[in-house]
Order: sequence, then C-alpha cells, then structure tokens
Amino acid sequence: MSRISTSSWSLHRTLGSPPLFGPGQPFPDSTAGEGVVALLELPAALAQAGIGTLEIVHFHFPTVDTPYLDELKSAIGQADIELFSVLIDAGDVTDPDDATRAGEMAWIRSWLDVAARLGATHARVVAGCRPVEPTRSPNGGSLLDHPVIRRSAQSLRELADYGASIGVQVITENFRETTSRADQVMAILELCEGRVGLCADFGNYSGSDRYDELAALFPRADSAHVKALYDGGGNPDEGEFRHSLGMLAQAGFDGPMSLIFDTALHGNSSEWDNLAKMKEVAAPFCA
Repeated sequence: MSRISTSSWSLHRTLGSPPLFGPGQPFPDSTAGEGVVALLELPAALAQAGIGTLEIVHFHFPTVDTPYLDELKSAIGQADIELFSVLIDAGDVTDPDDATRAGEMAWIRSWLDVAARLGATHARVVAGCRPVEPTRSPNGGSLLDHPVIRRSAQSLRELADYGASIGVQVITENFRETTSRADQVMAILELCEGRVGLCADFGNYSGSDRYDELAALFPRADSAHVKALYDGGGNPDEGEFRHSLGMLAQAGFDGPMSLIFDTALHGNSSEWDNLAKMKEVAAPFCA
C-alpha cells in the first residue's frame, strides 16, 4: 500500500548537517552537528507529525555501535514507525579498479548489516558514480554490454544476494552518474534479474524529457522520493507536484512516498512546515 514517508535528509537542519563520509574515511566521533533533535528522538517526532514511515541516510548515524543501534530500533518500535530503508549515499560500485571496488563493496555491506540490525526491510545502494559514455562501436553498442553498466549490475547483484541472506532487500535509485538516464537504470535492473529494486526520485532528472524519463521508471518503482519544485521565493509548484504524483499513482505505485524537502528555507518556515505542506498535497494520492 502506498503511504507517506520521509527521509532524515529532509530534516538535516533539524538533525544537524553532518560531514559527508564514505569508504576509507574515518568514522567521526559524532555527526550530530548542531541539530535540535537527536536521531533517537526522530521517530517520536515523526509520529507526532503523522508520518509513519522513515528512511535514514547513512551519515546521520552518530555511531553504529550495537548498543546505540538497539536503542534506536527500540525508539522506532515504541513510536510505531516503519523503518523502510537505510540510504547508503556513498560508495562507488562501478570503480574500474578491482581492489578499490572491493573496498567500496565491503563498506556498503557493513551498512547492510546496520540496516538488518535496525530491522529495516530495504537499503538503497547507489548504482555507480562512473558516467556511461557511448561505446566506440559503429552503432553505439547495447547498454546491456556497456562495461560500466555491467560492473554496476554485477556489484548490485552481489550486494543483493548478501542483503537477502540477512533479510534486507537492496534497491537502487536514479541517482548519480551511472543512472543519469532512465534507459541506463532499466539496463542495470534487467541485468540484475529481479534481485534489485528501485527507488524513483522525482528531482534527479530535469530537462524537456523529464516526464518521459520518470514515466519509464515509475512502473518499476518499489519506493519513491517525491519532491516539489520551488521558485526563488520558496513557494512550491503544487500543480507540477500533483502532476508527478498523479503519474506515479497511474503507474500502479504501492510503496512508500518519501517527502523530500531539500531546498532553502524562507522566512520563518521550518523543515517540518514544508513537510506538512507536501504531505497535504501528497496524501490524497495514497491508495
């Protein structure tokens, strides 16, 4: 059933914007920044806001020590919040160097372990950070044979198999260079042979063919990051937002719709205020 969700990224000011970190970078002692709400307090705050499903970005965890994760899992359960996924925002599964890629994969697997410990049903893995340049063959070649696409799919399949062994479904997203076009996403998913799911993000495509690109993804989406377009004054284009939500609904979508607020704040508005406005528009599209 489709349902309203959000990501910790939509509340990164509230939580305190942490430094980005990834494979090879030391885990900071604390990534809590100057936030006014701790991650442990977020589930109860979401419940009060009427949002029942959550995704947590990997860099919002102040620690991954077992006692902390168990405390967070308890807080999620006590608030009756569904933890849909951990969003793993770093790691390049398409790095051409075998040793480097192996290190990236090991780091991502460690976050799949975190997701499993917390009881998250899914984890989103970036499909790659390498651009998919046209091949040199006369006809351009098939995307299914492109080396970057094949590295991405092979890596995702391996991670999906590991995730399945610990009860976590791996999904990917139209996010970063390797999935900069819908046909690239679809080629990766085809090579993954049904083992990898998809999060469709409204805001990661632009241009005159944006709706065509999104329309290609929506029927395959297990989850969605729903974003409104804003003008320079911080006003959302509600008509455009409804149009995108309608396309998603018409595609038969039945997963979590994560409200993503990632623009500048204006006036006295807060992240919570903007999420409430988005929720009001998006709620009627829940099946």
